[in-house]
Amino acid sequence: MTSLEDIIRILKEHEHEISEKYSVKRIGVFGSFVKGKQSKKSDVDILVEYEQLPGLLKLIELEMYIEELVGRKVDLVEINSFRKELRDRVLKEVVYI
Repeated sequence: MTSLEDIIRILKEHEHEISEKYSVKRIGVFGSFVKGKQSKKSDVDILVEYEQLPGLLKLIELEMYIEELVGRKVDLVEINSFRKELRDRVLKEVVYI
């Protein structure tokens, strides 16, 4: 089973490419993997901050690219898409690479 450490390592290995190709300013993991509550069916919750928000196709492409890298379904979330209360909670638990 994929661990938080595996996901962080994989994202770090591809950080430059992700940043350059998709205008990613910052990327991190939150949710079940950070809490140690993931199961075999858990997706990976990825929090993304962009230099410049890309178009829909680039967003989908990035999500698919990360899914391929980590070998799991990914839920890619842009930081400003959360309501303030939820964003504050996510920001307390996110593990940035």
